[in-house]
Amino acid sequence: MSKRPIPLSFILLAAVVVHLPLLLAKMPLHSYDATFHIFFASHYLHHWMDPWNVKWYAGFSQTTYPPLPQQWVAVLSHVFGLIMAYMAVQFAAILLLAVGVYRFSRLWVNERAASFASLASVFLGSESFLVYGAGQLSTTSAAPIYLNALPYLFDWVRYGRWRSFLKALVLFMAAAAAHHATLIFGSMLFAVPVLALVFLDRNEGEPMSTPTFVARTATMAVVGGIAIAVVLLPFWIALIHNPVTQVPIPHASRANFALSPALGINYFIVPYGALMLVLPFILFRGAAVRRLRPLLLGFWLTFLIGLGGTTPVGHLLLGRAYEVITMERFTYWATLLSLPFVGLLSSELVDRFRMRAVVGLTVAAAFTCGLGVAWIIYKPAEDSQFSVDSAAAWLDRDGHDKYRYFTLGFSSKISELATYTNADSVDGEWNSGRTLPELTQHGGAALTKSKYFQKQGLDALRAMLAHADHYGLKWVLVRDPYYDPLLSFVGYRRVDTLENNTITIWGKDGIPPAVPVNSAYRPPQWQGLMWGTLPFGSSLLAILVVFIPDKRRPRDEEVEAPTPAEELVPGRLAI
Repeated sequence: MSKRPIPLSFILLAAVVVHLPLLLAKMPLHSYDATFHIFFASHYLHHWMDPWNVKWYAGFSQTTYPPLPQQWVAVLSHVFGLIMAYMAVQFAAILLLAVGVYRFSRLWVNERAASFASLASVFLGSESFLVYGAGQLSTTSAAPIYLNALPYLFDWVRYGRWRSFLKALVLFMAAAAAHHATLIFGSMLFAVPVLALVFLDRNEGEPMSTPTFVARTATMAVVGGIAIAVVLLPFWIALIHNPVTQVPIPHASRANFALSPALGINYFIVPYGALMLVLPFILFRGAAVRRLRPLLLGFWLTFLIGLGGTTPVGHLLLGRAYEVITMERFTYWATLLSLPFVGLLSSELVDRFRMRAVVGLTVAAAFTCGLGVAWIIYKPAEDSQFSVDSAAAWLDRDGHDKYRYFTLGFSSKISELATYTNADSVDGEWNSGRTLPELTQHGGAALTKSKYFQKQGLDALRAMLAHADHYGLKWVLVRDPYYDPLLSFVGYRRVDTLENNTITIWGKDGIPPAVPVNSAYRPPQWQGLMWGTLPFGSSLLAILVVFIPDKRRPRDEEVEAPTPAEELVPGRLAI
């Protein structure tokens, strides 16, 4: 059996075969957050230079969420429509991940092992979980861009190549414009092991002094920090003016998986799949090979944070941020950091067991990917498999859109409804964008899921209903009779039914038409201009810059990660 690397063209073809049919079948529409990103994209489609969106929370600023993937969806929607444009952007991210994993893995292992790692990324359970179950487009878009930037960071710090500095810089800018959590947390978890590898390699081949290492690292940090600060300036301004001080909202990814086995399956078993079998190899090989130790430490730290409340690590390291962000993204990053080890193990198994290893690895990969894809079918988003077309049409006729509304029992469908109606709502799915005190003073998420947050959620619902006059809140669209007694008690009555009586519309007499809410958080026009040009422009710049040809590495710079036994061979320099 050939010991040559798997061609990258074959790996990309595998990604096409596995994921393109699922995307064409619109499988991500069953996920939790896909319609959320489509809703943001629909606003950019119609208001590219104005990030103030009145359809949620009586008005909120989309500068609170980096815009790049949603802006690309908006641009491509002119050709494909919003839904298929979303699929196209997600497909591009999947292809980019395969390339990024290969290039990132080449820093740690040889070319053949890196090709196995890249192929494994196509079947990665956490990727399938986020794409088809969670619908986290920004996370799955930002991480591949960072992975492609890190080899250029290595080349710049290790060899001082300005061409690599430029490429790393523009890719970091584009990745930051894709997702803030990946910028703030994930980028460090990936970059620090790479910088540690540079430090370990400083005396190999062309020597590099410690002051040079520090100077080049600081240059990238300072210049990159300034560039990212400029590209996302409206985001930082919004974060400073409206820091996330609202009451923390519970999330299942922060649970103790040992005490909640069902959540452990959802947030650990499904994302890792067969990768769980590789954990002992990662620990032993990573500890035994000096070159792999920074990668092992980065993986292990990310792995522990991804376990949420199962260990105290996440809470201790993240502090207040632990109560704001969700932990499944750390699991995703941990699986990406594990792939160079997966590639190394796979290449060794194939060399030793040949076709038996190929069959075993194929079965493991198919199981891991299939479990991630199928899980949303067995654990669908809460009661979200229904049409909102009739609800959107009702809100848009007979002057109903002169008033605000919210829904109860619509789950993640509220994003789809907001996309296709002209009416404005006081509810929404982007917790960090809300500023209404009725929402921020209680530890519940969207009003439409109030009962799932028990007292905190119902308190937020009561507070909003008590101030219905202030917000012009005349309509409540209900798919769950649990809320009927409360609505009746505060003066609402049934006015219509839709979808074979599965949706009940409640209205309240005497509510004045909705008027714009004066908000101190509305960004000025100059911020809208920046938001509409710099993030998207950074991606165009990145596309242009990466086509600048790379200087081919000298042969003595090629990575051949040894086994522990090879490190002890007399006369061989341990790395």
